[in-house]
Amino acid sequence: MQQSNSKRPNKPQGNAPKPQTNNRTSSRGAAIRAQRRSQEDAQKAANQYAAAAPVAAGPKRRANVVVDDFDKLKITFLGGQEAIGEKNMQVIEWQNDALILDCGNDLGLELPGINYAVNDPAYLETIKHKIRGYVISHGHLDHLGGLRHIVPKYPAPIYGSRFTLGVVEKSFEDAYADSGLEFKPELVIMNMDNHERLKLGVFFVELVRITHSVPESACIIVDTPVGRIINTGDWRLDPEPLDDKPTDAKRLKELGDQGVLVLMSDSCNTPLVGRTPTESTLQQSFHDIIGAAEGRVFVAIFSSNMNRVQMIVNAAVNAGRRVALDGRSMMAYAEIAVRQGILKIPKGTVLPMREMPNIPERQVLVICTGGQGEPGAALQRMAEGEHKHIKLHEGDTVIVSSTPIPGNEIRYEVIGNDLIKRGVHLYRHPTHEVDGVGPLHVSGHARRDEYREILHIIRPKFFIPIYAGSLNRKYYAEMAVEEGWPRKNVITAENGQSYAFTANKWELAGEAPHGSWLVDQTGTIVNGVVVKDRVLLSEEGLVAVVLTIDKKTGALLTSPDIISRGFIYMRDNEELMNDLRQELRRAAQQRFKRVDLDRFKAELKDHITHFLFDKTQRSPIVIPVVNVVGGKGEVQTVHQTRTKSAEDIAAEQQRRFQEMRARLLGQDQPD
Repeated sequence: MQQSNSKRPNKPQGNAPKPQTNNRTSSRGAAIRAQRRSQEDAQKAANQYAAAAPVAAGPKRRANVVVDDFDKLKITFLGGQEAIGEKNMQVIEWQNDALILDCGNDLGLELPGINYAVNDPAYLETIKHKIRGYVISHGHLDHLGGLRHIVPKYPAPIYGSRFTLGVVEKSFEDAYADSGLEFKPELVIMNMDNHERLKLGVFFVELVRITHSVPESACIIVDTPVGRIINTGDWRLDPEPLDDKPTDAKRLKELGDQGVLVLMSDSCNTPLVGRTPTESTLQQSFHDIIGAAEGRVFVAIFSSNMNRVQMIVNAAVNAGRRVALDGRSMMAYAEIAVRQGILKIPKGTVLPMREMPNIPERQVLVICTGGQGEPGAALQRMAEGEHKHIKLHEGDTVIVSSTPIPGNEIRYEVIGNDLIKRGVHLYRHPTHEVDGVGPLHVSGHARRDEYREILHIIRPKFFIPIYAGSLNRKYYAEMAVEEGWPRKNVITAENGQSYAFTANKWELAGEAPHGSWLVDQTGTIVNGVVVKDRVLLSEEGLVAVVLTIDKKTGALLTSPDIISRGFIYMRDNEELMNDLRQELRRAAQQRFKRVDLDRFKAELKDHITHFLFDKTQRSPIVIPVVNVVGGKGEVQTVHQTRTKSAEDIAAEQQRRFQEMRARLLGQDQPD
């Protein structure tokens, strides 16, 4: 049974006028304009993540031809500048060598059937012979989630810390499981603690430890023929991280003393004053809540934050509880961290999720995903009562150890309401003072005092705020000017822009093709036209009309079949459907013998669109299927735009038509 998803109410059909054109209250032009507006709105939604388009300005350049910027360092921003978590990626070039810094995906999409986006690699196609490697700053998907789609097409070694490359390796294993991708990347682990430097083409690359919410995060250092570049990745200056591995500020200062040409720095929290509290401040809060809880305890966190997992495990062990991990990403990160000795869990502490219902509730603690209210995440399934092993009830304690990511505020509140309806004791960081407990979350990103500090530690000649959108980057740019950097040396870069540097100056070097590849749940790239149609279907729905017409007489051989999906519920709109059938009979009688088949189909589509808009003020996708049956068994299906007259082929066509008709009708038989 179909149901309309549109926000517009269905018009009552009891007093609908008879289907005569002169009784219409809406003109054909109004119907066409309404349909065009719907299509334009759908196109705008799809265009936010459109594939790369060729750059029109200027002559096309070949990557292996000497041009004006051949002896200049070139930095191109392919993604990451528009929003927090937006497929971060930069390309560094000098003559015939190129490095790619980070290669992420974007999970913040609201498009039907789309899982995430990655950068369209059209620009990489022009420099594929120059790529010497991919250097990854840390193990979050917005910095490495695009590798599985791009590296197989443009192969080169991938460089990063041990934990980061563990996540990369797991992503390729998942790609094989999901889509059968048979590609084994070349992974090169770099040692951050002995300041290892590797030569990649003309470049020397080093990773310097910096604190973030995922283990072994790094600043990327690239020494080039014209000067040093530093990309901070995501960071904060946590002086007391739980793993006792703070930011290597000493090494960053040494590099600054030697001279830095360009600093590119994360801008996510530039509106927030002060400093981000150290992660260690949360340990006592977990001890207090978990130690006092009488029933089961569930803690939702970001799946990559292994330091926080360690704190929760510490509190669980101290309270005599067993621990289960729930959520695919949670299990993946934890497996890597345990294998590498980053996450330390006493033997016998962890149980499989399926065994948790079999032990006393006072001993149960589950660390799970879903603190943002993500659809399908473990906590979301528990809140909705759909979890395979857990049914929440009164006496349970739920800790949401996160704050809402910008844009997730509604989901965050909805899951809070759903949990309270289950009767649980709920503790969240935004309301921890009201809840009477200590802090439950700290950000993985710096605040303003730390942003100032990193500027003065590194002291670059040129500064480029990166990530997090135009507003946050603007705050950081203004801060740099306030701290003494000449405004001409502070660069505001947008996705697609290229910049050319010498040792003393920079200039805009044009625009590179850039955009998005949209990926569905199977890992398949989805064309933008398909996405536009999906958006239009989700907004307006679809009406398919099947006519079977006698070629000689133009008469309908069967009653018109009408199929509605996402438009109206047919059984509640019988009069509208009967009127539409009458219109279809009249259209076939008046026009079929007077025009060719293609024109008849086009006129029929416009006629149906006008009729439905006049009756409902809505513009669904209209698909007319016209099946023409000749006197000698000849069958022509206009929808397929091909004709076959041999009797044996005609019989086959008739069979296919009957199958298609049955599929279209589905559950909704014509009235």
